[in-house]
Amino acid sequence: MNPKTITIIGPAYPYRGGLAAYNERLAREFIQQGYQVKIETFTLQYPGILFPGKTQFADWEAPEGLNIKRTVSSINPFNWLKVGKRIRKEKPDILMVRYWLPFMAPCLGTICRKVRKNKHTKVICLADNIIPHEKRPGDKLLTSYFMKSIDGMVAMSESVLSDMKSFRADLSHALCPHPLFDNFGDKLETSKAKKILGLDSSLNYLLFFGFIRDYKGLDLLLKAFADDRLKQLPVKLIVAGEFYTDSKPYLELIGKLQLSERVILKTDFIPDNEVNRYFGAADLLVQPYKSATQSGVTQIGYHFEKPMLVTNVGGLAEIIPDQKVGYAVEPNEPAIADALLDFYENKRQDEFEKNLKIEKQKFSWKNMVNAFISVYENVTKR
Repeated sequence: MNPKTITIIGPAYPYRGGLAAYNERLAREFIQQGYQVKIETFTLQYPGILFPGKTQFADWEAPEGLNIKRTVSSINPFNWLKVGKRIRKEKPDILMVRYWLPFMAPCLGTICRKVRKNKHTKVICLADNIIPHEKRPGDKLLTSYFMKSIDGMVAMSESVLSDMKSFRADLSHALCPHPLFDNFGDKLETSKAKKILGLDSSLNYLLFFGFIRDYKGLDLLLKAFADDRLKQLPVKLIVAGEFYTDSKPYLELIGKLQLSERVILKTDFIPDNEVNRYFGAADLLVQPYKSATQSGVTQIGYHFEKPMLVTNVGGLAEIIPDQKVGYAVEPNEPAIADALLDFYENKRQDEFEKNLKIEKQKFSWKNMVNAFISVYENVTKR
């Protein structure tokens, strides 16, 4: 009943971004708890024509102490059969498959089907999304193909669990919130972070962080930030993250709203070793999403004990108790503006930071490992 060997399929070095960082951090936790772990990542993750950013690849050294191999092509069916056949023969106790996009369903679903034929390996999905934020024709058909190839699932929000049940209501599952992203360095003192970034030490800063996609609601935040009441405050907004959508509408909106002097654009990919600078400089992390399941950015905020504003969509409000560690508001400009004004006028920062130290204890990587083991035990009994 106790698994010993785990193979993870998903993004990892040399790919960059939150999914890769998460998989590497989870692998370390499994290793720390005595499991043998290897990660099989992509030889090709996205064809260049489908990738919205500047590059898919990290420009830093490979992480030490992890067994990461590039074996999987997302677009080559012959590769899927080959990889599936090899893993089937290797017989890991658990094959953990990361699912976040229907585009990956043919690749991952085919590999999983091959592996399960050994009647030993249990295929457990870690699901970021079942139904994507940005919907395309064929999404449900592709996801259905993948969902029929797994034995169990770990979801990180109630909304993902609900979506899972629309495909396979009887699937063994566990719910575990996204753990803390504690692999981005130590917390920086505010004045030091501002100095490193070349920011005015006399001003306060809000932070919008991460890849910029339309569903993340940066336009809502910009319109809220143009509120006349907020113009009176010594506050600027930092937008830190690469555009994964057309930047032109956002840049035009900044000009139209006359925000050029109040918005700082750092729209390149932020390397892992620089993340703590932006969180250190900010008073409040703002995530004005229009749709969501859960967010790794929120868990970076928890790690750095940074008050947060999220919108009441998907699973975000599940992990940000309103008026306790920040705000969970409706996804519209007046609600966002009101919360930002309340934060500064009523000096909420100290209170929220004190509560964050307590609330963050819920989000451990050990809990995530335990969730996988519980699903494994359940599917083994069947």
